[in-house]
Amino acid sequence: MKEEVIIRFDNVSYKYEAISGEDKVTLDETNFSVRNNSKVTIMGQNGAGKTTIFKLLTGELKPTSGNINIKLGSKIGIAQQMIRQDQLDLSVLDFFKSAFTEVKFGIERNIRDVLKVVNLEVDIEKKVRELSGGQKARLLLASALIQDPDILLLDEPTNNLDQTGIEHLTTFLIMYPKTCLVISHDADFLNCFTEGVLNLDIYTHKVEQFVGNYYDVLEQIDAQIERERLQNARINKSIVDRFEKVNKLGGKSVAMRRLARKVRDDIEEDREEIVDVRREDKTIPDFNIPYQHYPSALIKISSVSFLKNGKPVTKPFVYDLVRGKRLLIKGPNGIGKSTLIKAMLYGQGARIGSDVRVGYYSQDFGELDFNKTALEALEEVAQDKKPQNLYAAAGRFLLPGAILQNKVSALSEGQKGLLSYARFMLQEPGLLILDEPTNHINFRHIPVIAKAIDNYAGAVILVSHVPSFVSEIKIDEELDLGKLSTK
Repeated sequence: MKEEVIIRFDNVSYKYEAISGEDKVTLDETNFSVRNNSKVTIMGQNGAGKTTIFKLLTGELKPTSGNINIKLGSKIGIAQQMIRQDQLDLSVLDFFKSAFTEVKFGIERNIRDVLKVVNLEVDIEKKVRELSGGQKARLLLASALIQDPDILLLDEPTNNLDQTGIEHLTTFLIMYPKTCLVISHDADFLNCFTEGVLNLDIYTHKVEQFVGNYYDVLEQIDAQIERERLQNARINKSIVDRFEKVNKLGGKSVAMRRLARKVRDDIEEDREEIVDVRREDKTIPDFNIPYQHYPSALIKISSVSFLKNGKPVTKPFVYDLVRGKRLLIKGPNGIGKSTLIKAMLYGQGARIGSDVRVGYYSQDFGELDFNKTALEALEEVAQDKKPQNLYAAAGRFLLPGAILQNKVSALSEGQKGLLSYARFMLQEPGLLILDEPTNHINFRHIPVIAKAIDNYAGAVILVSHVPSFVSEIKIDEELDLGKLSTK
């Protein structure tokens, strides 16, 4: 017996007014339904409106037109992509309390139970800011689960998770007994539990609904594109053949002219049968990151710090990164990889050469000023600030001129990631420090980004939990904090 529908979008449109004053359409008369207790993936290009659908479901946004029907009494819990800046100084306890509109008494026991579910051991009096990226990812999931939702919304839940964390989350979702909608760019992760896909088309602003696991759906989309191309090819060939016939018939007699008119009418009818071939998500083109010529070591590392049994430990690690060298920092969630990178940036245990330009990709985009426009974010690092260079660099990363007028805070997380790579092109850094540089990035772009980093002639410090990405980049030295902690 089929489960009843728990979510239905009926002709739902959503548009907003951009800084330019234009109405920007995100969804245009979209229709789809989600059945109770199903596991559904939402896919689409960065900026297509995936997070917008979540905000419409939670009521944070209201549709411009159409109706959103959610089964009466259904409770929605959402695990956002990132913890808000204003929540970072909360304790873990207060962070959980903020998930409820009313005061919850005896919440501590519920917190302990839900932390076990997400495999997170942490003192509830600890500040959220002090958690690692992977611990924050688990915390976001726990804050949604503690509300005991009927509909669970997960926005990029694998960001910052190590392999153990991803495996635990995958098992959890397979066993999860209620409805779950997931946004993610991790194809292998999605394929393990997905039963259906909602695909957002950034060109038509429509939503296509597919049944099947993730890779099945990708094959269905490819097959659909091929069918549409073949149909159009047949029609176009027929039109060309009949045009040649019309040219031969025209003007010879009244009967021939009548026949020519009929053929023209038939051609026009066939033109109406030509379909708009579904355009696949664009992939960014190959790009190069110019590097800053620097005569000596770009960064000299003398020691590294990490957490062991919750306490900071410092050990010697002497390594000089000169042009062309790449250092991979490894270790489980919570050991302090991101903290170590930030310490290096501030000269703790490392010394960056004077006047070295550092390109930094952080997990939370803390290097970006969210109050500036995207164009200003490019201009502030560009070596050549000519407007045409800024717009050209942004265009390579699917950031058109209209997007550049928006504040960084208004961009999707994926667009912020692409903006960071556009900044690297303009900055011409001597040293790249990349902390989970595939976070929020559409999986189609990741091989292109890996190639650009591998070809980059400067020095690189890399943290990544994505083995397939790391395997595409030549690494000269590995620093495994997990192994170092056992010595």
